[in-house]
Amino acid sequence: MSDLPSASPQRQAKAFVMPDQNPLIGIAFMLAAVTLMFPVMNTAVKYLTAEGYPFGQVVWARYAGHLVFMMIVFMPRRGLSLFRTARPGVQLMRSFLLFACTAMYFYALQFIDLTVAASISFTSPIVVTALSFAVLGERVGVRRLCAVIVGFAGAMIIIRPGGEAFHWAMLLVVANTFCYAFYQLLTRKMAFNDNPETTNTLTAVVGAVVSLAFLLDGVVLPDNLLHWGMFAGVGALGGFGHYMVARSFQFAEASVVSPFSYGQLIGATILGYLVFGTLPDIWTGVGALIVAGSGLYIAYRERRRV
Repeated sequence: MSDLPSASPQRQAKAFVMPDQNPLIGIAFMLAAVTLMFPVMNTAVKYLTAEGYPFGQVVWARYAGHLVFMMIVFMPRRGLSLFRTARPGVQLMRSFLLFACTAMYFYALQFIDLTVAASISFTSPIVVTALSFAVLGERVGVRRLCAVIVGFAGAMIIIRPGGEAFHWAMLLVVANTFCYAFYQLLTRKMAFNDNPETTNTLTAVVGAVVSLAFLLDGVVLPDNLLHWGMFAGVGALGGFGHYMVARSFQFAEASVVSPFSYGQLIGATILGYLVFGTLPDIWTGVGALIVAGSGLYIAYRERRRV
C-alpha cells in the first residue's frame, strides 16, 4: 500500500466530504446488507463446504471476488487513488482483523446452524461497549454495563456450555465477535479519514493475499454452473454488503442504524430452513432475543448520550 502514490492525511481528510445526513437512506443500506447480502453469502459458504469444497478455497474466493468486484465498480472512476489511505497501519490492522473474523466464522458454519452462528455474533455490539471502557477509556454507565452483563447471559443461553446442544465451533464464533469488536473500534478511527470505497478495497486486498496460503491445501474446481455462481457470489455479496454497511454509517449515526443489524436473524432463519431444513430451538430463540434486546438498549443509551 505504501508503494502507491498517496496524499498526506490532511489533504485526504479535506478531500473526503461526508454526505448529508439522511437516516432513512442509512437504514435502507443497513437492511439491504444484513437481511439479504450477508445471509445469502453465509448460506452459500455453508452449502459449498457441505458439498466438499475446501474451506480455504471458499475463504479465498470470498476475498478475491470482493477485490474484483470493488475494482470493476470503482477503479474506472477512482483509478489508483482507490488504494490510497491516510492511515495505512490502521487499515492493515483492520483488514487482518476482518480476515480473522471471516476465517473463524466460515469454519464454524461447517458445524453449526446459520441462526445459531448469527445469534452468537450479535454479541459484538455488547463486546464493543465493554471494550470501549477497557481499551478506549470511554465512560460506560451502570445501565449500559448491566445491559452488557445481560447480553452475555443471553449468549450463554445460546451456547449452553456442557449441554447437548454445545459444539466447540460455537467458541470460534465467540472469538469472531471479539475480533469484530476490535475491527469496529478501528473502523471508528477511520470514519473521517478514508471513504468506504478505499476502506473496503484495502480490506479485500489483504484478505485475498493472506488467504492465498489456504490454497496450498488443495483446490477443487466447481463441476456445475450453480457452484461456479456461488463461488463468484460470495465475494461480490461480501464486498457489496460491507460497502453498504459503510455507506449506512455515512448517512446516519451508528446508534440509529446499528439496531437494524439484528435483521440478519430473519434472513439466517429463513434461509437456514429453506436450504438446510433447520430451525433454531426454543433456547436459541430465547438467547437471541436477550442478546438483541441488550444490544438495542445499548444503542438507545448511546443515542441518549450523544
